[in-house]
Amino acid sequence: MSIEQLQPANQQQASVYLPYVQGTKRNFLPYAISLYQKGVLEGHRKIEASEHVPFVASWNVATLPSDLTRCRIQFDGNADLSYELMMASFEFINFLIEVMDNYKRHRLTDFSQPFYRKLLRIDD
Repeated sequence: MSIEQLQPANQQQASVYLPYVQGTKRNFLPYAISLYQKGVLEGHRKIEASEHVPFVASWNVATLPSDLTRCRIQFDGNADLSYELMMASFEFINFLIEVMDNYKRHRLTDFSQPFYRKLLRIDD
């Protein structure tokens, strides 16, 4: 399933996350929740001056914004290139909003730089 085929989540589902999402990001919220409920995303990590690296991200779907979501991401179909992180579901939804925004701007399904910094624990 592509991002373009996503149907927005209903208003009741979106309203639970509204306090955690600011400004224009709210426009993407119903679609990010719909993507979140799928529990999987395939995309390509943009690498400058090189081929994009395919990835598959999967996660558990939590009920409440404060519940933890465990996200696993594997690059290039290689088990040695698998990473995992846990965060509150509202935080992960915000990263999915960035995925939606990035796709709208560049037609590339990829997470943001801050997501990868968190995934690789660069700022810890």
